Formats: sequence, C-alpha cells, structure tokens
Amino acid sequence: MPASIGSNRGRSVIDTALQKQQLRAAKLTEFVRAEALALGFDLCRITAPDSIPQAPDRLREFIGNGFHGTMAWMEETQERRANPKTLWGDVRSVVMFGLNYGPDEDPRSILDKRDKAAISVYARNRDYHDVIKGRLKEIATRFAAKAGEDVKVFVDTAPVMEKPLAAAAGLGWQGKHTNLVSRTHGSWLFLGSMFTTAQLQRDEAEKDHCGSCRACLDACPTNAFPAPYKIDARRCISYLTIEHKGPIPAEFRPLIGNRIYGCDDCLAACPWNKFAESASEMKLKAREDLREPSIAFLLTLDDATFRTFFSGSPVKRIGRNRFVRNVLIAAGNSGDHSFIEQCQTLALDASPEVRGMAVWALARLMDAQSFTTYAAARAPEDDSNVQKEWLMAGV
Repeated sequence: MPASIGSNRGRSVIDTALQKQQLRAAKLTEFVRAEALALGFDLCRITAPDSIPQAPDRLREFIGNGFHGTMAWMEETQERRANPKTLWGDVRSVVMFGLNYGPDEDPRSILDKRDKAAISVYARNRDYHDVIKGRLKEIATRFAAKAGEDVKVFVDTAPVMEKPLAAAAGLGWQGKHTNLVSRTHGSWLFLGSMFTTAQLQRDEAEKDHCGSCRACLDACPTNAFPAPYKIDARRCISYLTIEHKGPIPAEFRPLIGNRIYGCDDCLAACPWNKFAESASEMKLKAREDLREPSIAFLLTLDDATFRTFFSGSPVKRIGRNRFVRNVLIAAGNSGDHSFIEQCQTLALDASPEVRGMAVWALARLMDAQSFTTYAAARAPEDDSNVQKEWLMAGV
C-alpha cells in the first residue's frame, strides 16, 4: 500500500475524531447555556482555566501593597486563587454565570435621608451565595449526568478570581472600579462559576469599554482608588463596614455618612447602568423593609432581634456588634438629636466595639457642655479602645 494512502487514512481518522470532539463540545456547551437560562441566569460564557495569566502578578501586587487590609485569607489562599489549575488540576473548562441584581432606582438617593440607613443593593434580600450556589448545583448535577464528567461549583467564598475569569469568558470587563462591567447589565452582576473536566466551546474575552470615563473613581467618598483599575480596600466603605473588625479609623467615619453595610457609589455611578434592567422577583428583588430601614429601629437591635431581622441575609454574617457599630456611625453623622438617648444606652452595651462607637456618636450629637457633663458622670471603662474614644472626644 502506498505510504500516501496510509497517511491519508490516518489523517481521516484523526479528523473524524476531532469532529466528534467538537460536536460533543458544542452540544454540551448548548446544554449548559440552556440550563443557565432556565434557572434565571442572565449570562453564561466559557473560558479556559489558563485564560488569566496576568492575574498572579496583579494579585501579588495588591497583597504586597497591603491593599487587602485585614483580609488575611486573601494572602493565605494567594497561590490557589491566582491559578484555577492550582485549585483543581483536572479542570479543562471554566463556565462563568452572571445574575442581574440591578436596583429599580438609584441606590444613592437614600444618602440624603439621614434618619435612614443605606444597605448595599446586593444585601437587601437573601444571601446571594446561597441562592446562586443552589442553582449552580442543579446545573452541575444535570451537566455531570449528561456529560459523564466531573464538576465543581464556586460562589465567591472559594479562592477563585471570578472577575478576571468572567472578563476572559466575555461576560464583561473589569472597570476602573475593579468590578465587572457588562454592556447589557452595567455593574450589577452576581458571579458564579462551574469548573469541569469536560472540553467546551470557549468564548472570546470582552474588551474594555471604559474609555476616558472616571465616574466610578470620582464617586468614591473615601478615595479608595489610588489609580484606575486599582483599589485600596483599607479605604473602601464596603471593606470598612463589612470586613474590618474593631473600631473604624476616625478619618473615615464622617465620610461613611449613613452607609451601614457596604457602599454602592462606584457601581451606581457607572454610565453602562443605563442599559441594565432592574432585577425580577426571581433575581433577588429587594426586601421592602431593607430599602430604607430607620436608624432609630436598627439601634434597638440586640443579638436575638438582629439574627431574626436579618435571617437569610448576608448582613447576618458580620454579627450584631459590628453592625450596630456601623449604625452608630450613621447616627453620629445624622445631626439628629433624637438619637442621643439611644446612643447613651448603647454606651453601656456589653460590647466594647459598640460602646466605643456610641461615645463617638454622642460627641458628635451633643453640645460641648452637655457632653462634658455626661462624660463626668460616666462609669469606669477598662477597654483600651473605648478609652481611646473618650480621649479623642476630649474628655
């Protein structure tokens, strides 16, 4: 048999096998996208596990600059976080999912209502980690059964760099505020991922469409962006009110205003939001009682009522003491003297974290003479942080 005939047959076998692989990848890709749409996801795109080669250096720089603050888990999981292959060596495809949680109004409108408390849009309903992971598990179960391949799902809490992977998959691009921006959903997307050993069709990465715009950078109350595409979490209100434990640095307290859990300013300022629709009931529409809760009510929360009121909410994760600390900052910034009595009660709270911030709030709300008289009659204080608050208040 001539050598050319044998080689042609060999190439034919290879071509046929390749075509079968491509057809299988196409069918599985179509299947996972259909499942995503059926379970309420707005976007579903696919990328390779090695699609973010720039991520390790960027993460190393972020941590090296100390921009992660007290989030030690970022440093501890740095190696696994930087490369999906390190997290799971067998992964061949990464499926990224986007769920719209866009608000039906500008969330910054509450910032002028100083008797009300501003809770970040993402936290005004059930914990999105639970909601999205539940849906991803459904998709993963069906996909694994159909494909005969292994799968793993992740939502935020795992060491996965979701935003760079989402950009590589084409869901959007990382804007100057470092969050994902979509041409169809603006800055309002929850992200989740499914890693699989299956070979799937891959999408093209999205281009950066920020241009010369810097609306998100200019909107930040605390100047948390040292440069476009870089964030110093230590200055970010979301970090300060959620991740930071203990007293919030005094320089940031007046700038926090009435933001008691997170901050939406840089997201809400993005011009691409004009293309985003508000989320449907299926997609975590806000609880009415979390749209504009009153500061007066939130100051009354003990541990039991806090847990009950925020049952199923991501707010619950920070605990009552840290939460009331934040509410006291809002009270101190309100200029509303009606909060004085509640702050005086909290100045006797069992938690030093609460007592210290109550002192700060009272120093802001009371006139100098009244505060001096009140301070002279105060009970002895043995916590060093609370003692510092009294010293900073001038007594």
